[in-house]
Amino acid sequence: MIVFDLSCHEGHRFEGWFGSSADYEDQRARGLIACPACGNGQVSKAPMAPAVPAKGNSRPEVLPPAAPAQQLANAPMPPEVQKALAALARVQAEALKHSTWVGDKFAEETRKMHYGEREDAPIHGQTSLAEAKALIEEGVPVAPLPFPVAPPDKLN
Repeated sequence: MIVFDLSCHEGHRFEGWFGSSADYEDQRARGLIACPACGNGQVSKAPMAPAVPAKGNSRPEVLPPAAPAQQLANAPMPPEVQKALAALARVQAEALKHSTWVGDKFAEETRKMHYGEREDAPIHGQTSLAEAKALIEEGVPVAPLPFPVAPPDKLN
């Protein structure tokens, strides 16, 4: 998945998630993208800063509830969004307490569970986008985690 900052000709900014740049261009050409604020179909990519991930072993488990306002699309992130992201981070952290890290064997282990070759259990790991798409096409239930997760051997 790729995330683009988008803007309509009315000046509203919003995010769009696409499978690739080509998917974005195809959807835009077919008129399938519209501003969620005003419905304007004249949408283009907005300038955006590159995503530079933080070092995995220095990321806090949960965002502090009184974190300073962060920038989102050149405007301060609303407090409601900060609270929602913090709540989502807490839910993910809680879910991962009961899940086993399987590393790069995620696709293999998920398939085994789906086809009854191993007992069902909550797992998390990593796989390529192509492999994740193949799992979905097979009907294997998978979902990306909203926030990055460091492998256990990379934590302090």
